Amino acid sequence: MARKPGTRTVGEFVLFDVYYEDGTQRSNRRVPAAALGGLDGDEPAKEIIAEQDAEIAEKSGQPRGPIKSIRRAGEPEPREMKKQERASQH
Repeated sequence: MARKPGTRTVGEFVLFDVYYEDGTQRSNRRVPAAALGGLDGDEPAKEIIAEQDAEIAEKSGQPRGPIKSIRRAGEPEPREMKKQERASQH
């Protein structure tokens, strides 16, 4: 069966772009493919990435802000986000 366009996998992982409430972005965060799918879709990825952020913050001593949204790497940006960014620029 064909995958959705824009879905990038690396072996057993799916890559995500993460957007934080402070306006920063991190790309290509890896999430195990086995944790995704089913009725929850990509929602478990947000929890897994938050756990990864906590581990990174503990090791680096620099806490990461809360996650605003996640999106699979390579997927086009939703229209709502584009409208919000244009509105905030004016």
